[in-house]
Amino acid sequence: MSSKTKIVVLRMKELIYTAIFIGLALLLIALFFIMFRPQKEASETTSSSALYSPGVYASSIKLGNQMVNVEVAVDANKINGVSLVPLSESVTTMYPLVEPALASLSEQIVANQSIQNLEYAPQTQYTSQALLKAIELALEKAKR
Repeated sequence: MSSKTKIVVLRMKELIYTAIFIGLALLLIALFFIMFRPQKEASETTSSSALYSPGVYASSIKLGNQMVNVEVAVDANKINGVSLVPLSESVTTMYPLVEPALASLSEQIVANQSIQNLEYAPQTQYTSQALLKAIELALEKAKR
């Protein structure tokens, strides 16, 4: 009986590295399957009926030397609110009609869920028009 025995020497460090790389490869393959699987039709129908992508969208207007962002917060099917960020004291002092005009527009937009057929005071006509353009741009971003 002359069987030749072979002795294989494996180092523990190499075994650990190999096990880690195999584990990472399996995790990566599972991640690819999860990410790139076809989506269910139910989620497509709900997203197609939504008017907006939920979030806060901004558009900027220039008041004097400062840029002020008009932010519009929306859910999937409704407008939640409109605000100015950052509204510093210098902007409020130099442009006193901005804050009341936006408050009036915001109330009407949230109540009507539209920027059409809004009413504004004659003294805030130009301020309201500038704010409406910024709000309209922010809502266009929300629709995409």
